Amino acid sequence: MSTFLTFEDRIFVAGHRGMAGSAICRSLRQAGYGNPAYGGSLLTADRLELDLLDYSAVKNWFDNRKPTVVVLAAAIVGGIQANSDYPADFLLGNLKIQSNVIEASWLSGVRRLLFLGSSCIYPKFARQPINEEELLTGALEPTNEWYAIAKIAGIKLCQALRSQHDFDAISLMPTNLYGPGDNYHPTNSHVLPAFIRRFHEAASESAASVQCWGSGNPLREFLHVDDLAEACVFALEHWSPLDGEHSHLNVGTGMDLSIRELAELVAKASGYKGDIVWDTSKPDGTPKKQLDVSRINQLGWKARISLPEGINSTVRLFKEQFDSNLLRL
Repeated sequence: MSTFLTFEDRIFVAGHRGMAGSAICRSLRQAGYGNPAYGGSLLTADRLELDLLDYSAVKNWFDNRKPTVVVLAAAIVGGIQANSDYPADFLLGNLKIQSNVIEASWLSGVRRLLFLGSSCIYPKFARQPINEEELLTGALEPTNEWYAIAKIAGIKLCQALRSQHDFDAISLMPTNLYGPGDNYHPTNSHVLPAFIRRFHEAASESAASVQCWGSGNPLREFLHVDDLAEACVFALEHWSPLDGEHSHLNVGTGMDLSIRELAELVAKASGYKGDIVWDTSKPDGTPKKQLDVSRINQLGWKARISLPEGINSTVRLFKEQFDSNLLRL
């Protein structure tokens, strides 16, 4: 515990049912936060209780529940296909969620806010590995620009409120996430959960081949969501930007691999033994996206779950939930 975060805090996690939000709740509880025995509480609200798209509802909820710390992990998310099909939803919806929660936090006297962004905020051809200074230095990747623009606006809103009103808002930019609670939708999911579902089904059906999008050559970095959650708690406890310092930090492993190598790892973990065929008519997206995580590492946080370990545990959990009909696909 630190002076930035106390056991007496009333911590609101917006988006607590999502993959990141649920992991952050677990990590906060494991660290002793939100425990009524210590005078604290962990506040959550589902969509029926609180519509984050409605500013009046959000402000009233804040006035009634009086959180002292807010973690904004709520977002409309999806992969390349979803970004392409629903550009207005990704841009307008995320802008509303972010501005509503951040503004209500500031006006309601919240002491500290953590905004969760994404590594897609950086330019398509950013210098590698990507450090925090690369923000707004070039054009975005077109396949996810709507989501990226919304996230950039959230970072800048936090920065503006810190500059003008001394509002203690910080932001973390995680790389691609995976793990418990992921979305395994057949068309709207990200690459790793899409692979997990596809190769599990192929292995179950003894399929001769599995078709994957693109060339398989792009390089990507992946972070287990439990590592992200620990980074969020760490940042809330220990990090406050100095004057003139960037108010966002990268979070990742600092290591990447090709999509082809990723597919092979998932296929092996799923027990799939057939061929992997690459559909080069489909888009690859950004050629390489590896984060420079030296800043958060120097502060004292490092990812601890290796990718093979994380994929194996995630595939095992997927199989258990899939076979038990516990997944909404």
